[in-house]
Parts: sequence; structure tokens; C-alpha cells
Amino acid sequence: MRTLASFTHTHINTKRMILELIKDKQKAGKKLLAMLIDPEKYPQNNLIKVITAIESAMPDLILVGGSLVSVKTDKVIKSLKQHLDVPVVLFPGSLLQVTPEADALLFISLISGRNSDLLIGNHVVVAPFLKESNLEVLSTGYILVESGKRTSVEYMSQTAPIPADKSDIAAATAIAGEMLGHKLIYLEGGSGAEVPIPQELIQKVKLSIDIPLIVGGGLNTAEKVKNACHAGADVIVVGNAFEKDISLLSEFRKIIKSY
Repeated sequence: MRTLASFTHTHINTKRMILELIKDKQKAGKKLLAMLIDPEKYPQNNLIKVITAIESAMPDLILVGGSLVSVKTDKVIKSLKQHLDVPVVLFPGSLLQVTPEADALLFISLISGRNSDLLIGNHVVVAPFLKESNLEVLSTGYILVESGKRTSVEYMSQTAPIPADKSDIAAATAIAGEMLGHKLIYLEGGSGAEVPIPQELIQKVKLSIDIPLIVGGGLNTAEKVKNACHAGADVIVVGNAFEKDISLLSEFRKIIKSY
């Protein structure tokens, strides 16, 4: 593993670039496609296949993380960065997944829940490390939305999602997140969501905030991706769909590029 000093030296130019990329796209009315990779689900042989598919479709961002503690995060990120010229952003489900190998980190506060560790506790623990690293820290208000079944993130976080028909609560939560200083809002249906977040809810949240909106969970068809884009998502996150059909990456990329 590289030392923190070497990481800082070699990645100095990535500081603050990813947030600016997202904001610039938002201002231009364009969308970004982010591919979510769970290290637990990609042994090395499968990861090479994924990298090959990514090379042809080239998403705007790669998110790496999962609900379970993974010792593979470093290894997966190193492989991705060795073969691809795509920003890699940590989407950690645990403090043990935080690594300086990435370009940036979603510094997530689960503002839809009331678990103090996920609101501020874990952040205090890791903050000194992040301060010394050169990771671009992306303050993100994370909102879990009901998706038809109990998801891994719901179980692991021990929090209840916002009901899918309560768009007013989701919007108020997003407004609070923006007022607290978060730079991004992330609406999440959870890994393996049976249904995506309703368009009405996405639209109401989008109209309530000025900062970029990320949407993920249950986006496993072209129609669902289009609907999320039309509703106002600035960044579309897709993960489980690629585990079943890696060719969807190119199809979704075409949709994103059409905006």
C-alpha cells in the first residue's frame, strides 16, 4: 500500500475536481452516470470483465463500497485506477472501507435516520485522517427511501426509510441537509431495491434544493433510468443491474449522453 505522503503527492490535482464536475454538469442541464461496485461481489476475474465493459462505455464516476466490511476495497480501487481513467469515489458502508487509494469520498450523513453514529459519530472518528489525506471530501446528505423490501442498508444502519409516498418529508429532509451545509443530496432506494424511487418524490426533492441530486436504487432498466433523469436526478447510480447484465452500461450511458 502506498504511504499517505506518496498518495498526497501523486493525487494533488484531484482536490475539489469531482464536486466541480458535478456542479458544472448540473448548471449545464446535463446528467452523470455513476457505476457502483461492491468489492464483495467482484472477485478479480469478474472485475476484469467489468473493467473491459467500463472501457467501452466510460461512466462519469465509479463508486466503490458496500454494506458489509470489505478488506478488498484497496485492491479493487487499485485495479480500477490501473486500467481506467475514471474518477473513483468511495461510498463507504463502514469506516474500515475508507482508503486513500481513491480520488474522493462521499462523506455521508444518513439524515433520513436518527442513528447518531451515522449522523456524526463515525465522521468524528475518521475526520483527522481525511484532513491529512488528499481525498476530496464530498459532504453528502443521504436519504433512504422505502423501496418495496427491507434492504441491506436499512438493516445495517438500523434506521427506517422514508415512505415512498411521503415526498413532502423527503423534500423537507433534503432542504435541512442543504441548510446544514451538505454539498450533495443522495436519494437511495437501497441495493437490490424492488422498485425505484418514485418520480414524484425525486421531482419534489429536486425542486426544493439548489445543490446536485444523486439518485440510486432499483434503476435496472432503460425506462427507469430515463424516468429518474426526467424527474431531476443529476447523477444516476446503477449497481445491481450490471451484476446481471454488464451490457446495460453502454445502454444507460447513451441515455445519459442524450441530455
